Amino acid sequence: MEEQKKILCVGLVCLDIINVVDKYPEEDTDSRCLAQRWQRGGNASNSCTVLSLLGASCAFMGSLSAGPVADFIMADFLRCKIDVSAVVWQGKGQTPCACCVVCPSSGSRTVVLSDMNLPDITAEDFSKVDLHQFNWIHWEGRNAEEQVKMIQQVVMYNNTLPKQQRITISVEIEKTREPLYQLFPRGDVVFVSKDVARHFGFLTAEAALKGLYSRVKQGAVLICAWAEKGADALGPDGLLIHSDAFPPETVVDTLGAGDTFNAAVIYTLSNGGSLQDALTFGCRVAGRKCGFHGYDSISKKFPDE
Repeated sequence: MEEQKKILCVGLVCLDIINVVDKYPEEDTDSRCLAQRWQRGGNASNSCTVLSLLGASCAFMGSLSAGPVADFIMADFLRCKIDVSAVVWQGKGQTPCACCVVCPSSGSRTVVLSDMNLPDITAEDFSKVDLHQFNWIHWEGRNAEEQVKMIQQVVMYNNTLPKQQRITISVEIEKTREPLYQLFPRGDVVFVSKDVARHFGFLTAEAALKGLYSRVKQGAVLICAWAEKGADALGPDGLLIHSDAFPPETVVDTLGAGDTFNAAVIYTLSNGGSLQDALTFGCRVAGRKCGFHGYDSISKKFPDE
């Protein structure tokens, strides 16, 4: 029997140093946090965590630089049963670190990222990966010109296969950076953030999908999550699909909620679920995630309720 195909997430892994506070600190004051923890972070890395907790076989591809921070990150990947054979070890730069202030009383999360000049993975790095292992590859939009070349490699690989064996390509366009917008026509599934939607002048997810759908390729699905307003999706049939949000009784930690949503949507679609099911499951898992710190409790709640 053929081994189970994996989902590969390509993008950032960093160290998150998370300070939980009762109220956001004022500038130039000393205050104590309620708790502090180290957590493996980064969009693609977080999505891998959630995919693994939901029961998917998954792999991460991104850059690391040897040292104690990378040791912590690799140990956590191992703990979460995430394949790291595609990680690229860079000879220069340091592993990025993000200082995060999480404020449960307001539901806010504030992130200050130190990028440390660690090179991103290149199309050449990607060409060494055995694509046969995967049925889905997700890109967190970063160094878009190289990522376009990576996606082209997958398209060429797909062209040698019958339709049902091809790799599904998804991309996330989260930051309002012009070079990232060249990823719009590259994905079979395209996640566009509320920030990017607003940057283009759209005030709702529905308006964003209708306004931006012309940028995606024929047959693609465009998805936009809008925090407490839920999420919307638009596919090639032109039908707008919506799911309400599922907020927890108490908002505790919204850090990584978007990465959680993306992972739950990918999980459902990769298992043959409908777009409506994927959107609803994405909102439910992301909402539940906001009710506790970190990710581990996801596996206790899903997918069997």
